[in-house]
Amino acid sequence: MKRQRPAARILLVDPEDRVLMFRFVVEGRAPFWCTVGGAVDPGEDFPAAARRELREETGLDRDCGPEIARRQVAFVTVEGEPVDADERYFLVRTEAAAIDTAGHTALEQRVMREWRWFDAATLAAHPEAFYPLDLAGMLAEQGIWPATSLPPAA
Repeated sequence: MKRQRPAARILLVDPEDRVLMFRFVVEGRAPFWCTVGGAVDPGEDFPAAARRELREETGLDRDCGPEIARRQVAFVTVEGEPVDADERYFLVRTEAAAIDTAGHTALEQRVMREWRWFDAATLAAHPEAFYPLDLAGMLAEQGIWPATSLPPAA
């Protein structure tokens, strides 16, 4: 049986309605991009984990507001462990164009090789995989990206 992995994920959006993504380079896998966030620590709730992850990965320390979406997904972690994840999503707006990655863990420093802000068109045309798969739809539901930015259904 796969381990259950609760996670808090943040859709960090800048004034130009771009979302921050990190590029992961993991040995034996094609590079991929993910939103800010990670596993909930023991004794932590989802909002507290969202705030901690935002602070660790970007240097921004703020309340992440209410949960805007929930996803149940199965995947293999960067450490190679298959998990069933309960991901809760939070939307955070920022005025900051630059982020501070000094709070990254040793693992994050090894696998999170770069970061960039994506607008709807750039993400839709990007050749590398990104997660969550329905990111454009999540941002469209929040009125940030146009519904026309949605990729065709697979």
